[in-house]
Amino acid sequence: MRTTDLSELAAFDAVARHKSFKRAGEERGVTASAISHAVSNLESRVGIRLLNRTTRSVSLTDAGAMLLSRLAPAFGDIGSAMDGLNQFRDSPFGKVRLNAPSSIAPFILGPVLGPLIASHPNLELEIVTTDRLVDIVEEGFDAGIRLGESLRDGMTAVRIKPRLRFAVVGSPAYFAARPVPRTPTELKAHICFQNLYPSGMRYAWEFKKDGRTVEFQPTGPFSSDDHDLLIRAALAGGGLAYVWENRAETLIRDGALIRCLDPWCAPEDWLYLYYPARKYISAGLRAVIEAMRA
Repeated sequence: MRTTDLSELAAFDAVARHKSFKRAGEERGVTASAISHAVSNLESRVGIRLLNRTTRSVSLTDAGAMLLSRLAPAFGDIGSAMDGLNQFRDSPFGKVRLNAPSSIAPFILGPVLGPLIASHPNLELEIVTTDRLVDIVEEGFDAGIRLGESLRDGMTAVRIKPRLRFAVVGSPAYFAARPVPRTPTELKAHICFQNLYPSGMRYAWEFKKDGRTVEFQPTGPFSSDDHDLLIRAALAGGGLAYVWENRAETLIRDGALIRCLDPWCAPEDWLYLYYPARKYISAGLRAVIEAMRA
């Protein structure tokens, strides 16, 4: 097979997975127009349309879907073979693309980035943060970080630190006119902000103590999927916020926020760095894993 043939097949594979010429180009390190040209050349040579294109979307034809189903395992094997060469390098090398939840990324990744980059100058880290659930295979990531309860089948998961907790916080001004709640039931007498998933769905505040689990569904006048906004609203005295402990710990320590229901806020499930089970671990990814575990 000619080099150009393989390059065109790789371009088609990227577009088919991402459903986007732009994102395929970003993955391949070329322009969207170069990807489009490669796919057009492939279609012209085989005499079959592989992709349906409109100004807003890209979809596979039946022929394209069949070709992708055969190419995906082959390109996976090629990628694993190339990754396998990294074990012969003296130090980690190349790019590692990592996905992590934006709500926890600063205090999960922040402490390890400096030492990791300094120790491995040939390693290139690309970290994309979002709180939506991401298919790391489809979106071209080497690995992701997620709570264990959200992991999908077919993944290898490595437990990392720290273990996270939620905290219920309010400002001194808010509590000047109200008693501090001592049990989740007492939250009914308070203004409690609502937490959202990126999809817009609301999720309950969850508490655990002495083997008992209690869920409380807030009905307050403000809702957000951004913990920093929830904290700012709490600082302003508008009500109580349910946020990651690490996001509020400095404000709690300085007295700007008062924490309540601490005995009821049990640690969440462990965090895991996960990657496809069949993927060979490159030296770069192994370096990231070791840094996160430490």
